[in-house]
Amino acid sequence: MNLAAVMDRWTLVEWLLLVERELLLFAVFWFLLGLLDEAVMDGLWLLLRLDPQRRTPWLADSARDLELHGRLAVFVAAWREEEVIGTTVAQMLVAWPSDRFVLYIGCYANDPATVAAASAAAGRDPRIRLVINPCAGPTTKADCLNRLYAAMRADEERMGEAFRGVVLHDSEDMVHPLELVLIDRALGEVDFVQLPVRPEIPEGSHWIAGHYADEFADSHARALVVRDALGAALPAAGVSCGFARAMLDRIARHRHGEEGVGPFAADCFTEDYELGILVKRMGGTSRFLRVRDADGGLIGTRSYFPDTLVGAVRQKTRWVHGICLQGWDRLGWDRLGWDRSGWHGDGRDGKALARGWVDAWMLLRDRRGPLGALVLLVAYALLLVEAALMLARWHYGKAMPVLVEQDSRALRIAIALCAAGAVWRLVLRFTFTAREYGVAEGLRAVARQPLANIIHIMAGRRALFAYMRSLAGQRLVWEKTEHRLHPAHAMRALALRKARR
Repeated sequence: MNLAAVMDRWTLVEWLLLVERELLLFAVFWFLLGLLDEAVMDGLWLLLRLDPQRRTPWLADSARDLELHGRLAVFVAAWREEEVIGTTVAQMLVAWPSDRFVLYIGCYANDPATVAAASAAAGRDPRIRLVINPCAGPTTKADCLNRLYAAMRADEERMGEAFRGVVLHDSEDMVHPLELVLIDRALGEVDFVQLPVRPEIPEGSHWIAGHYADEFADSHARALVVRDALGAALPAAGVSCGFARAMLDRIARHRHGEEGVGPFAADCFTEDYELGILVKRMGGTSRFLRVRDADGGLIGTRSYFPDTLVGAVRQKTRWVHGICLQGWDRLGWDRLGWDRSGWHGDGRDGKALARGWVDAWMLLRDRRGPLGALVLLVAYALLLVEAALMLARWHYGKAMPVLVEQDSRALRIAIALCAAGAVWRLVLRFTFTAREYGVAEGLRAVARQPLANIIHIMAGRRALFAYMRSLAGQRLVWEKTEHRLHPAHAMRALALRKARR
């Protein structure tokens, strides 16, 4: 009897058993590969934790000079941010009393509410430059940043003094008083520096906003620390990141020639991520600095992230689309380095080749989002199949059909390893979140993991379709996140409550 005839006689249960086995093999293979990847990262992180020599030479504290050694330009691109931009500007001016920085705020002529809010907060402070984009918004964030870059160049020519570096921030950020000092010291030795991002969790049961805290607590305490130690290319988060002025000019000339309009890629959703990777490819140096102040607080940015399912999926769609899909197209897979003349390196330099493979490994980690979403979707589909088979086993009892006479011992071991690895990942998620936000949030981080997986699946599907539309010629538009809360408001309310007590 041929295979087709046998399959025609299969029952629904036998078909479910076949689907179960195929889904299981697919999920187990990719889960094991992912767990191996994370296990290597965990091992390197643990080794770094045991190294007593690791320290930050640019740590700014009360015993050191807190003045900026060079002039810094701070870029903030704003579109429909009237509810938060005023608070951000006011908090920056208070947190950074130095006159050695200039805050460039990019707005649009067809967004008068944001222009009015930014102007009211700026007042007559000479450190503020309000740049109005003549194009109707929204264009793209990178286009707005390039307008700010052009305005900065015009100021440099007028004043006869170049800035030391450019710092990027978003309209909803709450900055740390020591951030500019730390970036200023670092830019004296490197071309790009990234400080941590600390998502704030609103009061109450905010599960969606909380999952951002879980992910950043892990990424900015473990993955980026290891990446920095390995000397790999570092992605820019778009906030609390500083770029050397000369490096930005070099990237702008590389992209657009001598008359380049700016270093930011206007046709990319994640221009900040790409810029960080390009620094390494252009021969520059990068650092990720995780430093705490005297009170134990991270020197970096605090901000609120989306707290609705729609908002979170939209934001993560942009990340997956820009980093994973556009990044593959725009950056490729670089193992040997990049300079203005193109590809270089012949593979005979062992250290250079090793560094190149490390960069390739990190790019692979950055771009695994769509595959990760598919594997998670398969895993959840497998749970549904298992539920149906449980009912079938209850109905049939010992007469339950068997598709395979004996389960593979190797498969059982692989499933056990996947289960152990999943538990270990939850332990680490609890640890990192609890260290930054407290034990209660650490426990919630474990419970939030399924929700984070669902958001990942939805964003991966949406990003894939958006990418296909862009290949068909759809124009890129700034699909920004809506912001209504600002961390400074919460901090002020908390201080008032403490004062009343």
